[in-house]
Amino acid sequence: MGGNSAEKRKQMKRKKEVALLLLTAVLAAAGCADEKTTGEKTTESGSAAAVSGSSVFDGELEENVTIRVLENDTAISKGYFEELITAFNEAYADQGITAVDANMDQYLDLANDGPYGYGPDVLYQVNDVIMQYAKGKHIYPLPVQQLSCYEQIPESAWKAYETTVDGTTYCCGVPVNVQAPMLYYRADLLPEDWQENWDEDQNGVPDMVENWNDLYAYSKERHEENPAQYGYMKSLYDVYFSSGFLFSYGGYVFGEENTNPEDVGFSAGEAEKGAWVLQQLAGVMNEECIDDTITTNAYSKLGDGTYFATLSTPDMYSTFADELEKEYEAEGMNEEEARETAKQNLIMTTLPKLPESGDLSESDPVLIDMKAMGGVNGYAVSAYTKAPNACLAFIDFATSYEMVTRRSEMLGIAPARGDAAESAGGVSEKIYANLENGNVVLMPSISEVSQIWTPAQTFFTDLAKDAFRSGSGKKYQDLPALKSGLEQVDTQIHDAIYTLK
Repeated sequence: MGGNSAEKRKQMKRKKEVALLLLTAVLAAAGCADEKTTGEKTTESGSAAAVSGSSVFDGELEENVTIRVLENDTAISKGYFEELITAFNEAYADQGITAVDANMDQYLDLANDGPYGYGPDVLYQVNDVIMQYAKGKHIYPLPVQQLSCYEQIPESAWKAYETTVDGTTYCCGVPVNVQAPMLYYRADLLPEDWQENWDEDQNGVPDMVENWNDLYAYSKERHEENPAQYGYMKSLYDVYFSSGFLFSYGGYVFGEENTNPEDVGFSAGEAEKGAWVLQQLAGVMNEECIDDTITTNAYSKLGDGTYFATLSTPDMYSTFADELEKEYEAEGMNEEEARETAKQNLIMTTLPKLPESGDLSESDPVLIDMKAMGGVNGYAVSAYTKAPNACLAFIDFATSYEMVTRRSEMLGIAPARGDAAESAGGVSEKIYANLENGNVVLMPSISEVSQIWTPAQTFFTDLAKDAFRSGSGKKYQDLPALKSGLEQVDTQIHDAIYTLK
């Protein structure tokens, strides 16, 4: 990208526009890094927008500075990060601003190392991690309304980076992409007769990837035909993936859109039906579903055909593809053939629908959309940086339509920008739509979320173990027992939160 002259001109123009916008912004000291606040601004809809910004963001780009950027491993290994910083450094060469990889620095803990001058200037993390830094005032509130991406990102994504101080709301991060569980499956492992016997609505999509009842039935059938093979496999231990089954029937983490930790809601609504679905699915898996073994083995076992389907996030597509390519090459294909065949047969799609009843054996179920716990990955600026304006310029550059689109192309991520998601189409557009319609439930950004994991993991582990206990030895014999178990989870989380306070 950086070598294209038209693109260079475009980026230089954008650079000047950003500097002008930031220079003319009237911003008072605020939010995450200090306690002084500005008045509220409103969006076009009239709702209060995040008033963000610290007095350090005055629009005066620091010259001849190096900013350290902490990115994720996939962006580095796939070459995207190198492409990004190369393009940025070319665009800002006249100012002597250089972005470098902070991942090579041994000091990556912003909270502990930042005060001593170590750690990144810009960091890319999931929303709950970034907002822990916000609580400790280790990152700056940002003038997000001045960024080119602002109008393209939905309100729900911005909310994931919001914090409120003395009644005023600030934004401490810039969303880049949405993380949400997706169904991965092997098209070449479908039964030969799937079009005749596994496509009831004749829409050209196999029934077993459209609804959990058929995936459950196919999983049983595949394993019965070959005990070494499985249909759907995924660890119940993983709260991130398992909790979506509870949310689909009315459960939630915290009340008031995940802002009220006094209201813990894993048992809310008919969440026990979601727990029952998980219990049934465990019955068509093996004991690896009790812990995290399946998660670590999923890439290779989907690749070698042990698993037909599993859940993972969009950013892991390339990892699954790499493993599948290795298998095809081992079968005798050359590198190009293996790559093209993997691209054809590795399918990532949105989550199947669930039975309203929770009964996976039901032959003609009423189906409902599945919700999923998700996260928003984005950028933040260290409160210890000596070049805040250069850092903001980097974020604006990295969240431009061009760079977010390129990130999506190279890494398979679902953009948080609506225009980039629309351009990408397919799964990215569906994930964006699910975020807007509430089927992606973003992980809470408040610090109390740290207390949900152990109680929830204990419950989901017990649920998985039930599949391998004898009838009378099962801990959760019916829906009331599952309800009671989830209520205990709520109590344990509540007690953990308020015992610590």
